[in-house]
Amino acid sequence: MFAEIKVFPEAMIREGTMPFEAETGRSPLKTKPGNATLNRAFLVKKDDFYTQYDDIAKEMSQHQDQFNGKVVLCNCDDPYESAFFRFFVSNFEKFGLAKLISTCYAGSSLAGKECPLKESTTAYKAVVTDTPDIPLTRPDGSLDIEALLALEGNSFTYLAGDGDFRSEECKNLLQEADIVATNPPFSLFREFINQLEQYKKQFVILGNMNAATYKEVFPLFRDNRVWYGESIRSGDRKFHVPNDYPLNAANCGVDELGRRFIRVKGVRWFTNLESKERKGSIELTRNYTPDAYPSYENYDAIEVGRTQDIPYDYDGVMGVPITFLDKYNPRQFQIVMLANGNARTNVPAETLAEVNYRPHTDDRGGVGIVNGRRSYARILIRRKTL
Repeated sequence: MFAEIKVFPEAMIREGTMPFEAETGRSPLKTKPGNATLNRAFLVKKDDFYTQYDDIAKEMSQHQDQFNGKVVLCNCDDPYESAFFRFFVSNFEKFGLAKLISTCYAGSSLAGKECPLKESTTAYKAVVTDTPDIPLTRPDGSLDIEALLALEGNSFTYLAGDGDFRSEECKNLLQEADIVATNPPFSLFREFINQLEQYKKQFVILGNMNAATYKEVFPLFRDNRVWYGESIRSGDRKFHVPNDYPLNAANCGVDELGRRFIRVKGVRWFTNLESKERKGSIELTRNYTPDAYPSYENYDAIEVGRTQDIPYDYDGVMGVPITFLDKYNPRQFQIVMLANGNARTNVPAETLAEVNYRPHTDDRGGVGIVNGRRSYARILIRRKTL
């Protein structure tokens, strides 16, 4: 569940003016006290976006054997609405799960639409340890939750708090889990992935591909602790939205079942689960010449404008596009650093010294400069000897 993906200034995030990408498992951004109630209601109403079942199935199938015997936590997912919950229930035996836990956020605009809650702001969790032999999927694609929860060992209970993934109650559930699979809020993506790292959890989660450049996230890519999933490479993804969501953009619509949707660009899976496809190396066919690969004025590195143009015969440091991460094989390349506008403050001094970073006289930040002109943000890499 995502709001329309854009790159927002940090100031907007701090002030609480950035659109909130909320599924049903987290609190909205902190806002100015006088507007808190209004902002909360507006943001939750606008941003309950639901991931497509097929998108989930394609990615999870890449890691099927790694789910065997594991406890899976979907901690941003209303079990009555989430395709994550429906997928893992439908494939509980096939994937060999030990347990499935799903929690929702109390402020979801869809909370209580399907289940009889005491009040619409109540958060709850569903726990599944067994599934029946008979199909649970109804003609409209929803699950027969009542039949599922009637099995011994399964349960549906209210949470004491609001279901925010940062609450102690939800962190206790996180400690119990082996793998987290969900669609966290983009606005809280840093906190969400940092929490997963803190608790040393395996995960497969959706996010904005630009999150790879965050100072909290890029080191995970650099150190081979997180990578993009294989099933989404480019293009946009379709997400369902509540019936009162305004369809006033070209990428919105209503599907054949009458459900409203919006298409979102730049969506990627972030994971630390392995897949067979990640083992492949980039085929290098270009040879190095100084004219084709100019050197940066402020780094001891050359500019490579496209990943497919990485030369096979250059052993020094190279600046490649962010999209390099789609093809990155840690056995073939070493990631040195991210050369962007914040490089001077986000990159260790010893790494800057390693690439001989020289601040430009007109203070252009840490992006590479070629022939007096700023380049785009680049990942500095070097080839390894295979």
